Amino acid sequence: MPKISKIEVQKRPGRYNIYLDDKYAFPVAESVVIKFRLVKGMEIDDEQIKEITTADQQAQAYSKILDYLSYQMRSESEVLKKLKDLETPEEFVPPIMAKLREQRLVDDRQYAIAFVRTMVATSLKGPGVIRQQLRLKKVGENDIEAALEEFSEDDIREHASKLATKLFKRYAKQPTFMQEQKVRQGLMTKGYGGDVFEQIKYDVVPEEDPEQQEDLLKEQAEKIWHRYRRYAGMDRQRRFKQAMFRKGFDLDAVQHWLEENDESLS
Repeated sequence: MPKISKIEVQKRPGRYNIYLDDKYAFPVAESVVIKFRLVKGMEIDDEQIKEITTADQQAQAYSKILDYLSYQMRSESEVLKKLKDLETPEEFVPPIMAKLREQRLVDDRQYAIAFVRTMVATSLKGPGVIRQQLRLKKVGENDIEAALEEFSEDDIREHASKLATKLFKRYAKQPTFMQEQKVRQGLMTKGYGGDVFEQIKYDVVPEEDPEQQEDLLKEQAEKIWHRYRRYAGMDRQRRFKQAMFRKGFDLDAVQHWLEENDESLS
């Protein structure tokens, strides 16, 4: 049988060249050298060589995944996708994943907790959006539920208040009713429950500016009244009121505008 005549250290850390009978045979990882207890003078047959080289291929795949994980935590689904992208032989995947789990390098519960903490610290996204993002990463529901406990009720109200304040500024030139509707919808779109707006409403709704609202109604009323100029009488008024209502204006205020401008509109 061939005999190991030399084990040479490569320039790459953790890699070695194996020589059999003074001829270069194959490279191996340090973990493989240790696993098979490779030493100078050891005799190995073809079956052992095949087993050693297969183990080295697996070790290289594992090393690439360690590099992938060195930048940030990853979910199991992301690691599995990376292994597939690296064209890792299917038979290598289960042992690699088992080793990663054993060493706690892949742990969806801890990944989800870290993800939630990051979202809470760096964004105004609500629990619903965060839940959906974790689902897209194929994190299990139990792990998601445990992680979302990191998003306390106080945090939810604080983040929702900050988001609502920003949204009210964005919609400041809308009718008061429409402002609230759009802010409420904006909160739900960002992942907050339908009841959250009611919890924070009195802290975030800005004081109404009657003069601004009056000017806004007048501006929109004139445009919409002109838009329906091809209609006449009660039909025109009905269409006008419906359009103003859809824009969020109070119908009593709309009726008052009509009465105030009755002469000029006739």
